[in-house]
Amino acid sequence: MTTVILLRHGRTTANTGGVLAGWTPGVQLDETGQAQVAAVAQRLAPVPLAAVVASPLERCQATAAALLGGRDVALQTDDRLGEARYGDWTGRAIKELVKEPLWKVVQAHPSAAVFPGPEGEGLAQTQARAVAAVRDWNARLGPDAVWLACSHGDVIKAVLADALGLHLDQFQRIVVDPASISVVSYTETRPFVLRVNDSGGDVGALIPPPPRKGRRRRKADSDAVVGGGAGATV
Repeated sequence: MTTVILLRHGRTTANTGGVLAGWTPGVQLDETGQAQVAAVAQRLAPVPLAAVVASPLERCQATAAALLGGRDVALQTDDRLGEARYGDWTGRAIKELVKEPLWKVVQAHPSAAVFPGPEGEGLAQTQARAVAAVRDWNARLGPDAVWLACSHGDVIKAVLADALGLHLDQFQRIVVDPASISVVSYTETRPFVLRVNDSGGDVGALIPPPPRKGRRRRKADSDAVVGGGAGATV
């Protein structure tokens, strides 16, 4: 099975300023965000990554770049992992946006939400492109790969909703904090969501076991364990 680690970028000046950054250029990690990124890079250092792929926005590029130390992989960029295109909402204060009629749609019926202006997109479009990106990289990297995608809160929530089999209208029930990791393993018939919004757990279970000499690789099981099983072994 292919496993993707979904990493949200570290905290930014826009996050603390209460501004919807969207695709605004130049949004940087603040001091706390830089510390968060350093910590998650240290946590994930033992995990071999077949690829590190990031949104083109600076906050994700900086976050993903911090994970490359000592790895024989280059940072790759995929626009499909970029932030939702909030259109005319971009750069506006959250406290103003909550007064807009569209805010209630985003909260209660996000699959119908289309952000205003020529650059705006629907959240359903955001989900479709992000899920397509994850599936595409899964296919490129193969069934034994563990790889990392660095993206944004709403984008990761949309990917997790898809993996959980939830309608997009339920994605606001998912929380994805800055510099948290969420992990999904994809089999032939279904994804398994292994972690959501993990900001400090041990990552040993994400390290794939070494290949056994003289034995064929066992095909990943798509069946869920009835009763829950014994959990991952480290």
